Order: sequence, then C-alpha cells, then structure tokens
Amino acid sequence: MANKIDVKELLEAGVHFGHMTRKWDPNMAPYIYMERNGIHIINLYKTAAKIEEANEALKKIAASGRKVLFVATKKQAKDIVAEKAAACNMPYITERWPGGMLTNFITIRKAVKKMASIDRMKKDGTFNTLSKKEKLQVDRLRAKLEKNLGSIADMSRLPAALFVVDVKAEHIAIKEAQKLNIPVFAMVDTNSDPRPIDFVIPANDDASKSIEKVLGLVSNAIIEGLSDRKSEKDEEQPVKDVVAEQAPKAETEE
Repeated sequence: MANKIDVKELLEAGVHFGHMTRKWDPNMAPYIYMERNGIHIINLYKTAAKIEEANEALKKIAASGRKVLFVATKKQAKDIVAEKAAACNMPYITERWPGGMLTNFITIRKAVKKMASIDRMKKDGTFNTLSKKEKLQVDRLRAKLEKNLGSIADMSRLPAALFVVDVKAEHIAIKEAQKLNIPVFAMVDTNSDPRPIDFVIPANDDASKSIEKVLGLVSNAIIEGLSDRKSEKDEEQPVKDVVAEQAPKAETEE
C-alpha cells in the first residue's frame, strides 16, 4: 500500500482553499467541506483518500513499465511539474498542448524524430556543409521542437495515463485522452467539473505550494513503482544467470 497521506501537511500547503462560492461547479459538492468568507473549503480528508487511491494506481502503472504523461501549461504549475515529472522519469507537457498530441501521435513522433535527425546532422558533420542561412533555420526549428516536444522525446508510445493540473486549462488534452480511453488523473478545484476525470484529487490548483505538495506525493508513488519494477528485475537476473551457467555444463557432461 502507498504511504498514508498527512492531512495536516495538506492543510499547511493550502490545498483546502477552493474558489469563490459564486464560481463553483455544483458537481464538486461532495468534496466541499464548508464555505468561509465567500470561499469554498475543500474537505481534506476526502483529498487524502483520493490521493492514496490515485497513488496506488500510478504505482502499478510505473511498476508495469508504462508512462504517465504530466500536463500543466499554467504559469504557477509549469516549473513544478517539469521538476517532479523529471524526478520520476516521466514525460511532461508544460508549453502549449500540441493539438493531436494523443489522437495524432504518429505525426508528433515524426516531429520528435526530426529533432533526433538534426542532432545526427550535427554529429556526422552534415550540418557544417549547410549555408549560414540554412544553419540558422535548422537551429531555429530544433529550438522550437525542443521547447514544445523535448520533454516527450523518450515517449515512443502512447502514455498509459495523463496527470493534469487544472482541468479547465487542459480540457483539450483531457478530451483527447477520453477518445482513446486513456485514464486521466487530475487536481480538480471547486470551479471545475470532476465528471470527465477518472481519478479526481480535489485540491487548490492555483497556489504553487498546493501544487508542489500534491505533485510531490504523486511523484513519490511513481518512484516507488519504478523501484518495485527494478527489484523484480534484479530478482529475475540471478535465475537467468544460473540457467546460463548450467547450459554449457549440460552440453559437455557425458
């Protein structure tokens, strides 16, 4: 089981602060504890339970060797998501969501391969044969591709899941995931509709401290899953070694 979530830590990080009551989405009612000074307060006991549920699922995905794609293009979440996703070796999108990122994945992969081919040109000397103008154009293209797609360069197939910060901001990504039956994990604030989300984490998705707290817990669960996968592989290895050692003996023993 994943570690128990400390409600006090969530409180200190401001995870409980929702939006103004007039901006709420009624579908978030089950996750709202009360209203204070015109602001909805999220029930952190429900948040803790939902994080534990999400972490168990994310841990299993990581242990299976599949990828979770993190998505957060809003200013206060970008750097945190990039850092936490990189720490657990998962792909992420923090610039503009490329339309068709999931539904037209083959085209996106071609763009990533273009980046790799430019790198090869620079290594094998082909780049040096270009004119000054051509070099500039290639460098600009490489920089643009790196900015938008560099963080998914190692994602050779569709992700097993999406993790989203702010479902309103990332509605296009969520729609694409739904079309392909890719499960969506998300931090959902009181002004958003939780219904399209498979694993709802009711939380303040605007404050950087809240985002960092939730993402830290989630990325740790993924790291645990990766660690379990490595342990299983390490346990299998000695068995293979024994078989390899015995095979030649079997042939020579007469």
